[in-house]
Amino acid sequence: MGFREHFESDILFYYAIGVFIILVYSTAIIAAAVLELAVIDSRLIPLTVGFFLFMFVYFISISVQFLEPNGS
Repeated sequence: MGFREHFESDILFYYAIGVFIILVYSTAIIAAAVLELAVIDSRLIPLTVGFFLFMFVYFISISVQFLEPNGS
């Protein structure tokens, strides 16, 4: 299966978008910590936990679409 064929499925595209969003968030947090652009303290923990809970629900909702019967 070629690279383009992977993304012809909407569900695989949604998975890729979810992974991309997680990478962007993680990169931003790491860059802020390394470059000392922001103070990384206990206030960031609830934000991060909430973000990953949201992404967990996002991936669960995408996975449920696999269980739905096709419209044909």
